[in-house]
Amino acid sequence: MGKQSTPQFSALNCIDLSNPDINQSVNLLKEACLDSGFFYVVNHGISQEFMDEVFAQSKKFFSLPHNEKMKTLRNEQHRGYTPVLDELLDPENQVHVGDYKEGYYIGVEKGEDDPQSKKPFYGPNNWPAPDVLPGWRETMEKFHQETLEVGKAVAKMIALALDLDANYFDRPEILGEPIAILRLLHYEGQVSDPSKGLYGAGAHTDFGLITLLATDDVPGLQICKDRDAKPQKWEDVAPLKGAFIVNLGDMLERWSNCVFKSTLHRVLGNGQGRYSIAYFLEPSLDCLVECLPTCKSDSNPPKYPPILCHDYMTQRYKDTHADLNIYKKQQA
Repeated sequence: MGKQSTPQFSALNCIDLSNPDINQSVNLLKEACLDSGFFYVVNHGISQEFMDEVFAQSKKFFSLPHNEKMKTLRNEQHRGYTPVLDELLDPENQVHVGDYKEGYYIGVEKGEDDPQSKKPFYGPNNWPAPDVLPGWRETMEKFHQETLEVGKAVAKMIALALDLDANYFDRPEILGEPIAILRLLHYEGQVSDPSKGLYGAGAHTDFGLITLLATDDVPGLQICKDRDAKPQKWEDVAPLKGAFIVNLGDMLERWSNCVFKSTLHRVLGNGQGRYSIAYFLEPSLDCLVECLPTCKSDSNPPKYPPILCHDYMTQRYKDTHADLNIYKKQQA
């Protein structure tokens, strides 16, 4: 393997959630959404100490023996552990069977007696046994709740940037019962090689409204502002301690009639182990995603038909994850 090139980091706008000048923040966010679809969010209210604790607990889980992690293998509701190579995000370019990363999905906790619990993307989480990782569940549930509040604050700014009421997305039918998914990620110390189809995470766009990403200090995330360019130009996104890296999802691109774009991104491994935590904020399962009133006109009609969030999300997950039956065969 040849020598790794020095990363050329992309210049991303930084949104300070403690800034009293909301117009300044909204303008910075809008500029970012029109340019790269990626930006940093700082002073979001989650302490550095707690962020460090969540990363420490994430490492504890991924350090468990493989057979212990497989006890929490993801279920049909997309809760639990995803082994290395489980996910295939870029089948055209990934000549091997999938991403060189392992993950763990945590959704909004719904008890067995909750009517929502039988629906896709809801239901009880698939937690590790308390005696294996004491206090682990409590830490992750707290982080899930705190990050949801950060996501809703960002959604208010996005609404303002699209000339909507600040609470447009924070309505019962949209973020009232959100599909909010926390995903712990661990990239093993493999070196990626795009020329050989080897990636930590293949090139993809995210599915939903927005993604908030916390990372350790190991680089690896890259973005491509123009997915149709030949050849594609990839820029590195620098880790920023304590910040969330926020990017827009495909659902927001549909909603905004392509005013705001969902940006192609990937992860390249450089030989170092890397940990990150992604928080995917999607609307309620029954939300109808149709062109926003401020994003269409007689000369710019809607580019996409309305679609239920449930139908869209189910298909996207099915397209990118391995069939669970392969694990049942392996364990037989």
